[in-house]
Amino acid sequence: TNSLEFLMFSLRFCPFQVKELVLDNCRSYEGKIEGLTDEFEELEFLSTINVGLTSVANLPKLNKLKKLELSDNRISGGLEVLAEKCPNLTHLNLSGNKIKDLGTIEPLKKLENLKSLDLFNCEVTNLNDYRENVFKLLPQLTYLDGYDRDDKEAPDSDAEGYVEGLDDEEEDED
Repeated sequence: TNSLEFLMFSLRFCPFQVKELVLDNCRSYEGKIEGLTDEFEELEFLSTINVGLTSVANLPKLNKLKKLELSDNRISGGLEVLAEKCPNLTHLNLSGNKIKDLGTIEPLKKLENLKSLDLFNCEVTNLNDYRENVFKLLPQLTYLDGYDRDDKEAPDSDAEGYVEGLDDEEEDED
């Protein structure tokens, strides 16, 4: 069996306890990541970089998910399901996908907590006034492609603080 099958077999017994899941470079099948279900109810961080996804339609409902890494896939639309399935997203990385126009990202308006969006290496970044128009379209954003409206770089701690935040929560529970 491949490593993904083994991982999913192992996780099948405790998906409700998992807070972080990294499935980078594992292959999806017909737009689905086998074993990824809504039983991962505590999941806060999911990374599916370069797994061959063409859509997010088959993502399970993950209410607590805050950070979603989808870079280097072949997603070209259908982002409206993210507001329904991952309503608490704060960070979304769609770099290296087939996002061509602003209309494709417009549904992200419904993600009220979204503060960081990455679209590096997507065609949409070649549009005139790209940054200005994305910030206008998605007023809830603080960072686009790692920079704020004033072109100040996002502090590294913003990305790294996510994992530290998980550690802090675990200490509080003891």
